[in-house]
Amino acid sequence: MIKIYFTDFFQIEKEVLEKYGCFNISLINDLPLFIDPFLLFGSKNQEYQKLHSDILKYLAFLKEKSEEGNLNTGDISAWYLFPEVKQNWFGYSKFGNGGSGLGPKFASSMSSSMKLIYEDLGSEVVTQTSHLEKATLFEIGVGKDNISDFTTNLIKEFLLNYTEKFALENLNENQVKKVKVNKVYFDYALERWMPKEYTLPFIFDDYVILTPRDLLTKDDNWINGNDLRGDFYQVCSGISNQQLRAEINNFYRKKLPAPTEKKKITNKDRAKAIQATIKQYPEIINWYIKLKEENKEGAKNISKKNVEEIESIFINRIIELVENLVNETKFYDIPPDFSYKASLDRVNFLKQVIENNDGYRLFYINGVPIKREDDLQIIYRLTWFASNYDVNRETNNGRGPVDYAISKGAKDKTLVEFKLASNSKLQQNLENQVEVYEKANNTTSSIKVILYFDSTEYAKITRILNDLKLNDKENIVLIDAGRKISASNVK
Repeated sequence: MIKIYFTDFFQIEKEVLEKYGCFNISLINDLPLFIDPFLLFGSKNQEYQKLHSDILKYLAFLKEKSEEGNLNTGDISAWYLFPEVKQNWFGYSKFGNGGSGLGPKFASSMSSSMKLIYEDLGSEVVTQTSHLEKATLFEIGVGKDNISDFTTNLIKEFLLNYTEKFALENLNENQVKKVKVNKVYFDYALERWMPKEYTLPFIFDDYVILTPRDLLTKDDNWINGNDLRGDFYQVCSGISNQQLRAEINNFYRKKLPAPTEKKKITNKDRAKAIQATIKQYPEIINWYIKLKEENKEGAKNISKKNVEEIESIFINRIIELVENLVNETKFYDIPPDFSYKASLDRVNFLKQVIENNDGYRLFYINGVPIKREDDLQIIYRLTWFASNYDVNRETNNGRGPVDYAISKGAKDKTLVEFKLASNSKLQQNLENQVEVYEKANNTTSSIKVILYFDSTEYAKITRILNDLKLNDKENIVLIDAGRKISASNVK
């Protein structure tokens, strides 16, 4: 049996997982989902609402300590530094499930900005409450990935309890293990994070954490900087304080360049003026959050849509692709003789299925090509799991990342790089990139795979390959992912 997902490895029915309400994670590679703390706030589930309150309680503790001053590096390390919770198999890791977590830069930014960000914490006037993700709206270097990691750590006790309950009810004794987990809950009397033991699903020398699907989203938190700027005019029009609203509008207009007959005001000009206005009047942020709070259902709907899209691409269609590879090719029968040959054979089998066996459908959502190299790279990783080769995603041996280094021993290493024809730097990459990487990785074997969607992109690739005299290289594989006419419709 080909194994990719939690249900495959732990041999349980998908319906069991669905009934419990958790997402069927891949145990091959992180999937691009994360927990949005707004979904805790916006839920009618009282347990979720308590989790949101618990997050605010911890923020209040951090703010109090920040205001007291005298924070030493030990305090900051103990209260702000957290590893990525890799066991939930979500996030931004493009190989396996290892991410960077919350490091010193995040700790420094947050600890020094608590009063600025959460000035009205516990005494909100404009908004219903405070929100952890508010930190991403200030220019302090805190991003959505930081908020995702922080949220997951702050609700880790809930996630562990949630997973343990499922494991005890649905898994066999040989599928679980009692483990001690660090930094599970915060003891306010001792002012320190405490460990706790759990009986959890266990595989690959590590435990697994399950996550309720109704807490997940992708791309952005519901409260995010892009929407703050995009909704700027709507936000400002909703400010009830007439004097403040007038001052903001006046400041914004002054920040716009004076238009002339030859030069009109551009979107870039407006964006710069908006950013300057928000910096001058940070009160705008609270009015933006108020707007978001009033649309809780919108957050839930976006979350549901995002989760279904990830399921469609990285579960349902991957299963179709794998079944196609099993039934129509020898993709999973290739003997592990030479890394280069195995890699090239597998890439060509992938090409065959995409071009001739409806595999192209994997790359379309609602009729539109996904056209994201990150998606392509995750897809490739999810299809390679059956090999006994070491597949390392985006290795970095000194000269930047390359999509995959597939090796069987130090002397047998092949670099496989996936690119989209739409990549504006494709020619530059073909000229220099892999050749540089080959020197750094001490290998002479490399494969470049280029995905294109239409005749224009194909013409671009062939022109580049002809110009570089690379058009007859077996290790440059072009894959046509354009939509195909079904054989049943061909007359």
